[in-house]
Amino acid sequence: MTTGAVLTAAGSGSRLAAGIPKALVLLDGAALVLHAARRLRLAGVVEIVVSAPADHSASVLDLLSADSVLREARITVVEGGASRQASVAAALAALPAAVDVVLVHDAARALAPVSLIQRVEAAVRSGHDAVVPGLPVTDTVKRVAAANADGAELVRATPDRSTLRAVQTPQGFARDLLDRAHAAGAERAASEASAATDDAALVEALDRPVWVVQGDVAALKITTAQDLLVAELMLREEAR
Repeated sequence: MTTGAVLTAAGSGSRLAAGIPKALVLLDGAALVLHAARRLRLAGVVEIVVSAPADHSASVLDLLSADSVLREARITVVEGGASRQASVAAALAALPAAVDVVLVHDAARALAPVSLIQRVEAAVRSGHDAVVPGLPVTDTVKRVAAANADGAELVRATPDRSTLRAVQTPQGFARDLLDRAHAAGAERAASEASAATDDAALVEALDRPVWVVQGDVAALKITTAQDLLVAELMLREEAR
């Protein structure tokens, strides 16, 4: 049995305004999806299935297949779906049957450290069937009602931030549990409006426990041009 990865790379990246899918945006001369795939491979993952925009599937496969770090990896690229959940489901279905632990990762978190990937995998292997990395929330968070006519939102509650975690990827799962979670929540995947925002939420819907392990600030989600600048600074620090 082995560990496989689903790498989501089908997002449009509209907030980056780069004119290309987010996963193909360059960071220090390499596409975000390439950075993410390299780190999965350096963490020991061999089976990697990538979900990509339909009109970029071939170029993503060519890009990853030509990389020296990924030479020993088995790369498959599938067409992304109408939502992130649908894209994960399509990639999950393409993973070989021998994969018993699945890491679901986002190309947008291109700098997730090898140590973080291994920490998540180890936690699943130790018997926790659903594991997410997370960081303590440092800002005060307010729960609000819908905005009124002038755009103001009424505060309903202030959650205790000591119990809150900002969740990252890769998220790790026992394969059979993740398969069941996606099957049970399949009808939600038709659009982003109804889809689960992460795979752990689908597991929670089955009333199965999800565990949090320590995350890493380097696994930031690159969404805006500012995030890209922060990632470039992180890479420079990493190279020192």
